[in-house]
Amino acid sequence: MIPHRAQSFQQRAETTRLSAVVDRGGTSVMRQVLTGMGGVGKTQLAADYALTAWDNGSGDNLDVLVWITASTRTAVVTGYAQAGLELCRGDADDPELAARTFLAWLAPEAGRKPCRWLIVLDDVADSDDLRGLWPPASPHGRTLVTTRRRDAALAGEGRRLVEVGLFTEAEAVAYLTRALDAHGREEPEDQLTALASDLGYLPLALAQAAAYLIDSGEDAAAYRQLLADRATTLADTAPSGLPDDQALPLATTWSLSVDRADTLHPAGLARPMLELAALLDPNGIPQTVLTSAPALAHLTAHRARTGHQPTRGAAPVPPGDAVRALRTLHRLNLVDHTPDTPHRAVRIHQLIQRAIRDTLTPDRHAQLARTAANALIAAWPEIDHDTVLAQALRANTTALTTRAEQALYRPDAHAVLHRTGRSLGEAGQVTAARDHYQRFTDSATSHLGPDHPHTLGARNHLAWWRGQAGDAAGAAAALVGLLADRIRVLGPDHPDTFNTRHNLARWRGEAGDAAGAAAAYAELLADWVRVRGSDHPDALSTRGNLAWWRGEAGDAAGAVTAFTELLERMVRVLGPNHPDTLITRSHLARWQGEAGDAAGAAAAYAELLADWLRVLGPDHPDTLTIRGHLARWRGEAGDAAGAAAAYAELLEHMERVREPDHPHILSIRHNLARWRGEAGDAAGAAAAYAELLEHMERVREPDHPHILSIRHNLAWWRGKAGDPAGAAAAYAGLLADRIRVLGPDHPDTLTSRDNLAQWRGKAGDPAGAAAALAGVLADRIRVLGPDHPDTLTTRKDLARWRKEAGDIAVAQQSTDS
Repeated sequence: MIPHRAQSFQQRAETTRLSAVVDRGGTSVMRQVLTGMGGVGKTQLAADYALTAWDNGSGDNLDVLVWITASTRTAVVTGYAQAGLELCRGDADDPELAARTFLAWLAPEAGRKPCRWLIVLDDVADSDDLRGLWPPASPHGRTLVTTRRRDAALAGEGRRLVEVGLFTEAEAVAYLTRALDAHGREEPEDQLTALASDLGYLPLALAQAAAYLIDSGEDAAAYRQLLADRATTLADTAPSGLPDDQALPLATTWSLSVDRADTLHPAGLARPMLELAALLDPNGIPQTVLTSAPALAHLTAHRARTGHQPTRGAAPVPPGDAVRALRTLHRLNLVDHTPDTPHRAVRIHQLIQRAIRDTLTPDRHAQLARTAANALIAAWPEIDHDTVLAQALRANTTALTTRAEQALYRPDAHAVLHRTGRSLGEAGQVTAARDHYQRFTDSATSHLGPDHPHTLGARNHLAWWRGQAGDAAGAAAALVGLLADRIRVLGPDHPDTFNTRHNLARWRGEAGDAAGAAAAYAELLADWVRVRGSDHPDALSTRGNLAWWRGEAGDAAGAVTAFTELLERMVRVLGPNHPDTLITRSHLARWQGEAGDAAGAAAAYAELLADWLRVLGPDHPDTLTIRGHLARWRGEAGDAAGAAAAYAELLEHMERVREPDHPHILSIRHNLARWRGEAGDAAGAAAAYAELLEHMERVREPDHPHILSIRHNLAWWRGKAGDPAGAAAAYAGLLADRIRVLGPDHPDTLTSRDNLAQWRGKAGDPAGAAAALAGVLADRIRVLGPDHPDTLTTRKDLARWRKEAGDIAVAQQSTDS
């Protein structure tokens, strides 16, 4: 959203200088003369430049215009990611990678028509927020940054500074004259000149003064007298750290405007509304926050008494009056209220917020902070379907935490802190979620103590998102320490202690210890049954996890037995159509296939698909997932061509209801390539995997598990297509990366070693293959056990390559053992 041009926008010297600098290309940083003083019009100048560049271009000079309110790094990433989604098929589930995809797309590329672009990063608060996020230097692109900072990091590297200062006297008088003339008002020039001087030529102060004159009907002389009358009483409350000759007139202007607003309908609501907004994000507050039940209760309790309309008892303030209060504040330029952008409907200058906060007592400040946090929670949907709203709510929580962190931990940690972390994770920003919970843990430890339940809860979430960010082993190690503390503080049978044990078992499995995960879930199940009973939902969930990791540990038949028993319980306790019951049927079908009954798995998924369609409909994500499982097991049952056709049909359906970079679409492309190869088109499979790998490398980190998996499959089908030496070389590179990322004993690492040996043999080195497989077999016996399916497969392959190498006796001995 590009801000509208300010009413009576004043052409000034900076406008010409800005155009002259930015039009030459490269990066320009607008910064103001007064350190810490806002309101000099940087954003308005940037908006005027952007709108002029776009309007004048008429498609001839500018192809792409991106405006981002860049007050946090997350906001910049989110803005870039949105541009990446719309322009270059960025990954909807991974904003960081979508942002990098967009920045790469901006760079000139041979063979591609140049894209003429302008990127505006408005209100950068910290130069470090742009580390690694500066748009590339390009003869076809321009970058414009506005900031209050003077950091040396913002200069250099082709970036030019444009100082934005106060209005000149002539500009200030011209602005006031035009603003008043637009409403049929005329004032003597000497009075306007004196008023401009009284206000220090600050554009924001002049705009508010003009609005007050227009709405009140008073003349400039009377307004100047009010300023003078108030000067002494407001001097002691002037915000600290600001230049004396600027802070006092500005605060005086705001005080007059607030008083005026409180007399307008609905009377008495302007000040309490401003007090609430003063703790939230100046760059955009969702209207639903300021009209939520907690916000309305605040307005009702603190409605100001006015001379014209006294407060009448405790009559509740209706939502409509809250909106009317915002419109009143908008009229007097105390806020910018844009209902057409409801997720960032209210913008308020941070110095207005500062002036309002400075009038609050410590107790009132803390009370307001909890009220604002309650309002954020009330406006936050349970599921973040709207990414723009979610980003705005997270930004508001960040602003609130910055201004009133201690209040959010008294008497305990407010729920909005957890909701923000969950929102980041669900948005795909798993590293940001991890970092949020690290800060949360540190703050909770400081404010509440290390043993407070909320501190322990923050540590639990920190470990979870650490695992989601790719560090499964680190997550497990952190949970070991947390478990000891929860047992000490809460006791061994507390639900939170059990939850930590559950997460610890999960991340041990993800780190490669499937058998250890199964054993941990078995112990946890026994305790759940003892404490809650065998049919409690937590006990049923633990049974499912135990069955799953039993299968992952190599006992597919045991997983089938366990899921069969669990399904009977689910049907009896929850009913046949409960989502958990249907998911259990899906898991049973999967392990039925893994245990060797591929046809049975396919039949079970076909039956389950009919039920999913009946319960959830054809476009529900779970329905589409079941279709993918059905296609896979049809292929495993021998119908590779049918599996490929089913995946192709599913891909076409998914592309109608999902973004092209959605993880489910990428997964289907992965499976479609595999089954094309299984159906006989090895070269086509290799080509499809190569194309998918190129795509994934643009939207995922190079060490992401999905990329490593695609590299594995690409190497396999390259060998199947007739290039065993190329396959061996590809597996050698993949093995090095898997050892580095996963460790030497991870099952995927052992698989890469096995495959490398196989293709080395097929490339003409059977002795080398046999020697390598002997090492793989020893490690699989040690890590997985002698009866694991992967161990048995390696034993069989070792015998084959020993025979190929001419060592028939040893090969027979390997087979017998």
